Amino acid sequence: MITPLRILVADDHRLFRQGLIGLMQTRRDLIDVVGEAATGREALCQAERLRPDVVLMDIQMPDGDGLSATAQLRQLLPATAVVILTASELEEHLYEAVRLGAAGYLLKSLDADELFDLLAGVARGEPAVTRAMAARMLRSVASHNAQPRADMPALTEREVDVLRLVAQGASNARVAEQLFITTNTVKAHLKNILEKLQLHNRTQAATYAVRNGLIASETSPLPAEHQDYPLG
Repeated sequence: MITPLRILVADDHRLFRQGLIGLMQTRRDLIDVVGEAATGREALCQAERLRPDVVLMDIQMPDGDGLSATAQLRQLLPATAVVILTASELEEHLYEAVRLGAAGYLLKSLDADELFDLLAGVARGEPAVTRAMAARMLRSVASHNAQPRADMPALTEREVDVLRLVAQGASNARVAEQLFITTNTVKAHLKNILEKLQLHNRTQAATYAVRNGLIASETSPLPAEHQDYPLG
């Protein structure tokens, strides 16, 4: 039996927030909405009290914007994933969200079924980002960081293989299939990669791969096709 993802919704528009909560409550098998917030400060307080698995975070909110709240949440609650859910398509917002360790960046125009698919992926450690937004994300990060790091940590050949496939959008199962290893081994490699590179999640790992020439920014990026993300 799958344990529902515990989600906190942070958005200052009450009608949208309540509509989103109502929509997610139709999928109680996947999602348990544990709280809501209308400001950045309230999102931090509620998250610290409720310890959700995921915070769906708007960017433009009063009393502490969503990006500032994301930065603080990553410090306070590293086990809680922050997924930006916004109307903003500004590349500077997208870049900053990735830099701060957001586990995803979604637009409010997203289709409901796709939202559920992506949230199901978050439960397995996958990034919540559409193909179109992932392509923009990788281009944006690559343009902000044109030069590879001079002090690149040493990754093993197998870790580089795993990182390259993750950046191309492969799920853990697909990486395991491609490299003829188990999914648990993939998870272990990813854990080591993130620790070595001092990154928070797969999204940051993908942008690192682009920045350091492991994958071209034009290559099909995260996420993998939806058949890799069954709802169970």
